Amino acid sequence: MPTPRVVGVDEYATRKGRHYGTVLVDVETRRPVDLLPDREASSLAAWLADRPGVEVVCRDRAPFFAEGASAGAPQAVQVADRWHLWHNLSEAAERSVAQHRRCLRALVPTAPEPGPDLGAVPAADSSGSPWPRGHRFADRTRARHAAVHALLKAGHSRRSVQRQLRMTYRAVKQLADTATPEELFTGQWQNRPSVLDDYKPHLDDRWNEGRTNAWKLWEEIVPLGYRGSYQRVRAYLHDKRTSPQPVTARPPSPRTVAGWILRRPETLTETEQLQLKAVRAHCPEPRRPHRARPLLRDHAHRAPGRAPARLARRRPAGRSPHKG
Repeated sequence: MPTPRVVGVDEYATRKGRHYGTVLVDVETRRPVDLLPDREASSLAAWLADRPGVEVVCRDRAPFFAEGASAGAPQAVQVADRWHLWHNLSEAAERSVAQHRRCLRALVPTAPEPGPDLGAVPAADSSGSPWPRGHRFADRTRARHAAVHALLKAGHSRRSVQRQLRMTYRAVKQLADTATPEELFTGQWQNRPSVLDDYKPHLDDRWNEGRTNAWKLWEEIVPLGYRGSYQRVRAYLHDKRTSPQPVTARPPSPRTVAGWILRRPETLTETEQLQLKAVRAHCPEPRRPHRARPLLRDHAHRAPGRAPARLARRRPAGRSPHKG
């Protein structure tokens, strides 16, 4: 096989998140030419050293690909392919817009408060608890409170209750000194800020689009800066499944706004243009990624080649250990 003049270098996964290799593509013919079993710089350098006719290496920003290309083909020009440029810019634009979610929320008028519904079931139980039946922590506290008071009423001492229920004396005392378990809820779980709060609008938008898989949604918000656990996301979506919410107008999601910013203005519908204009008027920050779009498009047209569509489609759906 003749040596390609322009080589595209990218990674492929045999087991996503665990094992990756390197795929090499002839950019001019848009055909794969070789597969390397790993993505080490030394492997790429050895492959390029055996093919001195390579003039251009088209790669992403992975440091091991940069080192391998420099060592194996020092005469070649290294460029970024158009797919990775657009992919990186779209991720950066979405992160930028996501930092101003509160501005997007303010674009939608607040729905009027519904009037009292005498036939509605109250969210809390008849005891006035801020947590309804079925909440794991609240139900456990209620059960422990009932067990402690039942044993005390039967004549057992607090030390005896401690031994029988295998609880600390402090916990027994706390439960015994409260008349109702709801007294223990005050200030413990109510109105406490959550690391998920800033990402709930994104989850709500995806939920309304029919995306209800908790694991997939957790994978979406991690690149946006979420540092909490998957279990917290799953619990939030579980509440949405079991507690029907009223249908209200939703602000545009950060992904939608980022798409408006990066698309050519003439491809936007009249409604999308008006909504984007309202976003910019209300929050000036999202204008910044828009300035990079014409420059990126010009650079993409001047690039000697672009990654084949086949290669772009084969990239792993999840995030790789490095930023491409």
